[in-house]
Amino acid sequence: MAKACIAVVGAGLMGNGIAQVFALAGHEVTITDTVAANLDAVKTRIAANLKDLGDDEGAVTRVTPVADLAACVRDADFVVEAVLEDLPLKQKLFVEIEKHVRPETILASNTSVIPITSIMQNLNERSRALGTHWWNPPFLVPLVEVIETQWTSPAAIDWTMRLHAAAGKKPAHVKKDVPGFIGNRLQHALWREAIALVENGICDAETVDTVIKAAFGRRLAVLGPLENADMIGTDLTLAIHNTVLPDIDSRPRSSPYLEKLVKDGKLGFKSGEGFRKWSTTEQAALRAQVLQHLKKARAQDA
Repeated sequence: MAKACIAVVGAGLMGNGIAQVFALAGHEVTITDTVAANLDAVKTRIAANLKDLGDDEGAVTRVTPVADLAACVRDADFVVEAVLEDLPLKQKLFVEIEKHVRPETILASNTSVIPITSIMQNLNERSRALGTHWWNPPFLVPLVEVIETQWTSPAAIDWTMRLHAAAGKKPAHVKKDVPGFIGNRLQHALWREAIALVENGICDAETVDTVIKAAFGRRLAVLGPLENADMIGTDLTLAIHNTVLPDIDSRPRSSPYLEKLVKDGKLGFKSGEGFRKWSTTEQAALRAQVLQHLKKARAQDA
C-alpha cells in the first residue's frame, strides 16, 4: 500500500501509540494536542517505546508535533481522533476538522464505546467518516475495530482496512454501529457476570480472576468462543445455555454493587481499593506482568 499522510488528534497515551504504529509502518505522521506538555513529550515517549521494543528508532523522525489543528490535518489522507471520551467534544472537534481537510480525506474516531453515528452526525460529508477503535497499548495489541455507519462508503472502509493491515494490525470490520462495537460488548458482558458473582456472594473478586486466568482464559488467544462452541458441538452448547443462561445476570443497568464501590471512593488502582485492595507494589507488579505478557505475544506474532 502506498505511504499516506496520517494526522493524529490527541497526544495522550492512545494518540502517541497510534502515531508510533503508523510512523513505524513508514507513513508521515502529524500529531496535535491542546495540552502543550503532551505535545512536547510525544517524540521522547515514542523514541523510548521504539527502543524498548527493539523497533526501528528512526521511525520517530516521521512524527511531527504540530500545535495548530488546521495545520496538523490540512495535508492528511487519514485523520484519527484520540481525545477524551466526551461526545460533545468529539462532535465539535470533527466539525472543525472537516473545515480544514481535503474532500477525500477519511475521518476516524478512536472512541472505545460511543457510537460513531453520534459523533459524526453533524458533518457535511459523512460517507468518509468511520471509527477505528484501537486497544491499549496500541503498539502491542494488534486488533483495530473498523466501524461502519449507515453513511460510510464501502471505499472508505476498504481503504481503512488495508491501511491498518499494512501497518501490521488486525482490522475487524464492524458492520453495524452499536455502542461498544464488538470487543467491549464481549468484554463487559463477561465483567457484568463477574461482578454479579461477587455481589451475590458466590465467590470473592480474587477467585473470579483466578478462575478466568487458570481456565478458559488460557486458551482464548487461540480458541475463540464460537470456535469452542463448534468444537464441543452446537447441540451441547444449546443444552448448556438452556441450563445456565436463565440464571446469568441480565439486568439492563450497572450493578448496585459497582455503583456503591464508586460512591464509597473505592476506585481501584486510583484509590488503592476497588473490588480488591491494591498496594503500590502490587499495582506496579500487575502492570509489569501485563506488559511482559503483551510483549511476549507480540514477539510470537512476528
